[in-house]
Amino acid sequence: MENVISVKNMRESDAFTINTSVSSKELMHRAALGVYNSVGWRGNIAVVTGSGNNGGDGYALASILADKGYSPVILRTSEKFSEDGLYYYKECTQKGVKDLLCDTYTDFSQYDIIVDCILGTGFSGRLRSDIAEVIEAINRSNSYVVSVDINSGLNGSNGLLQPVAIRSDLTVSIGYYKTGMFLNQASQYIGRLLNVDIGIKLLKKQYYLISKEELNHFTGYNSVNISADDFALKYALDENEFRTKPIKTVTKESVDSKKIFVIDFGGSKLVVDQGYVYFQSDRIKGADEKYTSF
Repeated sequence: MENVISVKNMRESDAFTINTSVSSKELMHRAALGVYNSVGWRGNIAVVTGSGNNGGDGYALASILADKGYSPVILRTSEKFSEDGLYYYKECTQKGVKDLLCDTYTDFSQYDIIVDCILGTGFSGRLRSDIAEVIEAINRSNSYVVSVDINSGLNGSNGLLQPVAIRSDLTVSIGYYKTGMFLNQASQYIGRLLNVDIGIKLLKKQYYLISKEELNHFTGYNSVNISADDFALKYALDENEFRTKPIKTVTKESVDSKKIFVIDFGGSKLVVDQGYVYFQSDRIKGADEKYTSF
């Protein structure tokens, strides 16, 4: 079974790996290469970047695309860079990659593929209004949208909108799946989902991804199969706490009642068997189907 982890665990595992074995620049390159290998590239390509390391993944991807004979355009939402992001930004622009600042007036419809590298799983809080407007403009395009790590605007812990998010055709998770990819509104915004392993050493195993067949083991005797909305009405003492901390809320109910809960978030399910937590998603394809075709 594949691992599903918290954003905190991902951040700490990433830092541990960088401190002990693999440089941050190398991990960024591996992430970009994983995205490159996950998409059937064609036509006009735009890589939309933010100021952090998610933007850095985009610059590293643009550099790889240039090496492979493509002519991507970088559309920056910020004039700031992370340290590693600046390294790959300089690398790709030295290779002739076109670089522009973008805003809501940018014509996103001219691109066949848009790569969303605005915000990663480390983002929390509420989107700035200008970023929210760019996200909505991308959503209005008819482009094929690839989100890197997670859809910008989705909370990586609980899958809530902040208050809008990119609607992707494909989301390429980096390192490990994160809990927010399966909870609340995430399934409404993620088309297909896959994960690429970039060699991050996991400090702590937390939760697991199960198949639809394995899900059947949890839906029989002593199980409660219920939608998230109905769980909020019937079981949650505090609906807001359930939405923001669904794993904690459902685990407490499962332990107290000694029942298995299968919570349907519409395309993804949270399964809690007292102290054990699993996820199942119809968005994830088999290994032989991971490469996007057009």
